[in-house]
Amino acid sequence: MSETTISPDLLTVPEVMARLRLGRSKVYDLIRSRQLCSFTEGRCRRVPAQAVADYIARKIEEASA
Repeated sequence: MSETTISPDLLTVPEVMARLRLGRSKVYDLIRSRQLCSFTEGRCRRVPAQAVADYIARKIEEASA
């Protein structure tokens, strides 16, 4: 039986930290400066996986310019 990995649409801050290999403060700085969009649901902060992909794409585009 093969195991499949399901990529969640919404990520927690620790999951974003792991994907971007950044610290907690830096991730919150990106959220605060609106470079990385997020929202809160109750007391939980969630970041759409697409927002992380968009952030990476922007950084790659900036680096190549």
